[in-house]
Amino acid sequence: MENRNTLNRLSQGIIIALGLGGASFVAAQEEADNSAEPVEQISVVGSRIRTDSFANDTPIDIISVEDAEGEGLKTLGELLRTSTAAAGSSQITAALTVGYVTDGGTGAETVGLRGLGANRTLILLNGRRAGPAGTRGAVSSFDLNSLPLSAIERVEILKDGASALYGSDAVAGVINIITKKGDEKTVNVDISQPMESGGEDRRINISFGEEYAEGSFRVTADYRKVSMLRRGDRDYFNCTERLQFAADGSRADPIDPRTGDYHCSETGYGLWLYGGVSSAYGGSLQAAYDYDNFFANNGYESINDANVGFTTPEGWYPVSFNDDYASEGWWDLNHPFLAAQTVVPETQNASLYATGEYNLTDDVVIYGEFIHSRRTTKTDDYRQFWTADVGTLSTDVLDGFDGDGFIFPVALTDHFSSEIQVDYTRGVVGATGDIGFWTWDLSYQYSHNDGKYEQDIIYYDAMLMAQINAATGGSCSGEVTEYSGNTCVDIPWTDPEFLYGNRTPAQESFLFGRDYGQTTYDQQTLEGYVTGDLFTLPAGEVGAAFGFQIQKDEIEDTPGENTLNGNSWGLSGAGITAGDQLTKAIYAEVKVPLLEDVTGFERLDLTASGRWNDVDTYGSDTTFKLGLNWSIVDGVSVRASRGTSFRAPALYELYLAEQTGFAGQLAIDPCLDYVNQFNAGAISDTVFANCQAEGIPADYEQGGSSALLVTSGGVGRLEAETSVAEGIGLVLTSPEDTYAFSIDYFNIEISNEIDNLGGGDIVSRCYNSIDFANEPLCDLFTRRDGSDANDFGIDQVNGGYVNISYQRVRGVDYNFTYDEEFDWGNVRFRVEHTMQIEKFGLLFEDSPYNNEVGENGVPKHVGVARLTYGKDDWSVTWTASYFDSTNDYEYYSSETNTTTLNGETVTFIDETKWTTYHALSGSFVYEDFDFTVGVANMFDKEPPQLSRSGFELGNSALFSQYDFIGRRVFANVKYNF
Repeated sequence: MENRNTLNRLSQGIIIALGLGGASFVAAQEEADNSAEPVEQISVVGSRIRTDSFANDTPIDIISVEDAEGEGLKTLGELLRTSTAAAGSSQITAALTVGYVTDGGTGAETVGLRGLGANRTLILLNGRRAGPAGTRGAVSSFDLNSLPLSAIERVEILKDGASALYGSDAVAGVINIITKKGDEKTVNVDISQPMESGGEDRRINISFGEEYAEGSFRVTADYRKVSMLRRGDRDYFNCTERLQFAADGSRADPIDPRTGDYHCSETGYGLWLYGGVSSAYGGSLQAAYDYDNFFANNGYESINDANVGFTTPEGWYPVSFNDDYASEGWWDLNHPFLAAQTVVPETQNASLYATGEYNLTDDVVIYGEFIHSRRTTKTDDYRQFWTADVGTLSTDVLDGFDGDGFIFPVALTDHFSSEIQVDYTRGVVGATGDIGFWTWDLSYQYSHNDGKYEQDIIYYDAMLMAQINAATGGSCSGEVTEYSGNTCVDIPWTDPEFLYGNRTPAQESFLFGRDYGQTTYDQQTLEGYVTGDLFTLPAGEVGAAFGFQIQKDEIEDTPGENTLNGNSWGLSGAGITAGDQLTKAIYAEVKVPLLEDVTGFERLDLTASGRWNDVDTYGSDTTFKLGLNWSIVDGVSVRASRGTSFRAPALYELYLAEQTGFAGQLAIDPCLDYVNQFNAGAISDTVFANCQAEGIPADYEQGGSSALLVTSGGVGRLEAETSVAEGIGLVLTSPEDTYAFSIDYFNIEISNEIDNLGGGDIVSRCYNSIDFANEPLCDLFTRRDGSDANDFGIDQVNGGYVNISYQRVRGVDYNFTYDEEFDWGNVRFRVEHTMQIEKFGLLFEDSPYNNEVGENGVPKHVGVARLTYGKDDWSVTWTASYFDSTNDYEYYSSETNTTTLNGETVTFIDETKWTTYHALSGSFVYEDFDFTVGVANMFDKEPPQLSRSGFELGNSALFSQYDFIGRRVFANVKYNF
């Protein structure tokens, strides 16, 4: 039986004609004599119809694992991020899940095309859906860690909406992962060694395949370990400086007198002082303990020596107070916990992948796939904790303190680590065959995700007991906490060692614990289709495909016991998220050759597809797509498409139980210090008037504890998203396929987009309302009454998933390939480039227009260029990945890089310069061994540095486009047996 998966010379022509920038694997195929072989029909992602056409009506990228090996890429996620359809926006990587709440949980890696999110990009594995994986309630996407790169041959990326064929989620495009087949037998050892310690990557795998008369099979076993990268491992992560500059270009940052260098502005600890003592120093006063006797040895004035009507135990010094800017630098915030904080988590992946097929008869083949993977991810972090529930402490109840003032102790702890284990299993069984001129396929897929997550926590009941005792001057006398069941221990809130993180075992046992949660996600899919020729027209055969799909999704996330009962202090709380969804669909596709060999029309093909969907949590809907491919003359063609898509709400968007998070008052409350903000032009007349109408006093200038943000699912109120995707492109190819060029314009518009209406949006919309008294969003949050230290801050905001108004992305993709064989060797040059024109979303119909292109994380231009020279058994490859400059200055009141500091105008940095990363590698074949060695980030380029703007680590821009590891050597040794 003829193998339909073989790529002969014809399929090479198809790929080049599509203008694919990443089709290096094609050049490695042997040339075939087309006249000596029958024309083979193949199918690629984006169509169910097998065709011998030399083009397609939608742009497709094909990226080979060969590219990954030449660039030092180690994971499927890294490989997919080389596509400019993904590189134009920041993606979810393992590093970006540390310290942030992301879909899929800590350590998960996902990819979303066109900046529209992973839940709008469909992932297929060998043409069939790959079920979601991860932890916590917001699991909806395939975790790219689940499949080892060693099992993959290539990836096809359809950069166009395709819901008419593939159903929900295929809004921004489709990624089809093609695994290896054949009888190759290899052992692979792969390493990536940074020039500095941290982030080391090791992998070993064995792959065994056999082909025989009745079929074939292949098994790949893979193990990978990534060492943790900590902030202290890289200078550009280890200290957050202000990065402010005076008019003459000199630095305006305060100086740390201990080092003579600029101050590290990191997480604070010590005593916050209020009342008369704070006023004596101009306000905003903190007290730092003299742990190393630096203050005493260098003549600094302690609070006791200042005669300000307030006394402390010996060793406390004033720092970071309002009327002395230099005092900000006196506060030593470069704590040892900082250097140990995780940037890239420690990760271990073990996986087994198997695939096979058996020729049951001459016309029927049965096949199967199986994958099981286990990912373990570990992180370390540190955090503050304080007397938030009782507020400031009076000197009347604290030994050694006296006078006019109140004390707010803030301590640090490194009891903030986490561990995640994700077991993912997926199996596929199916059959395919021929009936006359028609080919059929029927398959069943089942995937099961079992994610377990552990998190260090601080017990809320213990914290409350400890705070009440502190506020009343009481002492423990055998009390037992309500939920954790711990016997009370006296907590010395103002003890310098306690605040620094040096606590007794008894104190830690009383306050600290660990929470354990579990997430399961099951997906079952039954799918079948037939494809073949309907009849013949003068221009050729009319091809068609008809199919059905039935899919069942189920999720259950059970957070840890303390998270469920609200006994985890200062962290997100959540209930049990549970729900299921049944989707049924039928679809059809037809390809009609309209013209052939007519002047101006070498060939003209029309493709049409439609799909009827029924989702039990939403209802039914239909989608369609039309595509046109016009070959004008040999080597010149135009392609165009227009289609509709829909996305039913994901399970977590429907059923997410109440999750809680926190936001600082400065970030969320427009009424904080609103009088001065209005005088400085930072808020509008409307906001000022509404804050006054709320009864918030003018002297509310100091934000209190964080606001509680509550997020819940939208079952009963959510509708499905709908979208329209349009594209038109030009493809040029040379007669001998030496070069190919394509340019494609894309436009995707989403209506009724599902989004999380966050606390900042709710509060901002409320106070910007011209009908403030009747604004319904104002009912979604509460304020404090000012009874505690003049605290009128936002207390709780109730948000969740809603249908918002509109989102649109537009841009242009460019691809160029050159491949030619000379007597002195083969030269291949490829460039893939995307220019983003527009990306904006409207939360409400009257929301102001804001084009995000050019902002940090959304560069206007992104691209990758690859040049390979090869001869006989060796080759050399150079790769350059580049990203345009960006900035976020439009979000500041001045809309420039200037602000006022101590009455002087200073500049700051919230922009990234044009950034290019280079990689160079060489490969060589010797007998049964293949060797590859190279250098990634060859010039050791650091991530762009930002002033403190809220999305950086240290001063490094925290976006997936940038390299966090630094220069590294990579090597791969493959033994073929």
